[in-house]
Amino acid sequence: QYTEAEGKNLGVTGWVKNTRQGTVIGQVQGPPEKVKEMMYWLSKVGSPSSRIDRTQFSNERRISKLEIRGFGTRY
Repeated sequence: QYTEAEGKNLGVTGWVKNTRQGTVIGQVQGPPEKVKEMMYWLSKVGSPSSRIDRTQFSNERRISKLEIRGFGTRY
């Protein structure tokens, strides 16, 4: 819920999902500076009840057109 709100606030698109292992996976798209802001939030702030031990971002690439519409939580 907090991550979804932060994504919408920053104006990025994508999704997040909590895993059974207690981790979070997802995808973020948008202007590079906004994606960096979201990455910072995910790695340093997070939702109030979260504990962030480490973050790992992968598959970063530039895209010419957004592939995802809106920002949401997957279950």
